[in-house]
Amino acid sequence: MMGATYDTGMLIALERRKQRAMAVHEWLAEERIPTTVPWIVVAEFWRGRTDRRDAILRSVDIGVPSIALAKSAGHALATVPHATIVDAIVMASAALRGDVVYTSDMDDLGALQQHFPGVRLLAV
Repeated sequence: MMGATYDTGMLIALERRKQRAMAVHEWLAEERIPTTVPWIVVAEFWRGRTDRRDAILRSVDIGVPSIALAKSAGHALATVPHATIVDAIVMASAALRGDVVYTSDMDDLGALQQHFPGVRLLAV
């Protein structure tokens, strides 16, 4: 595994201290596996400042927008019916880095796997 990308569901699971999410997050940190949260996921996750939300975001890298990322996500939106921009950016971000995606939304991200077949999804 090159790295891990978190979607909004993973961040919410961490915020709610869900056992599987916590175990995955701790294991990734112990193994020093780079963990990235796309910038757009922060916008979807953030509903005001709390100590817990701040701690979660301090424990990951925040991915920044790029033209390559925007083009890849845009192409996915054109080819996958009903895909959302946030999910397309999560998958494009992971694909560009060779990451695994940790998600609670296997259905929507799974639909995007037809466009990003190299991205592996793991449920939390």
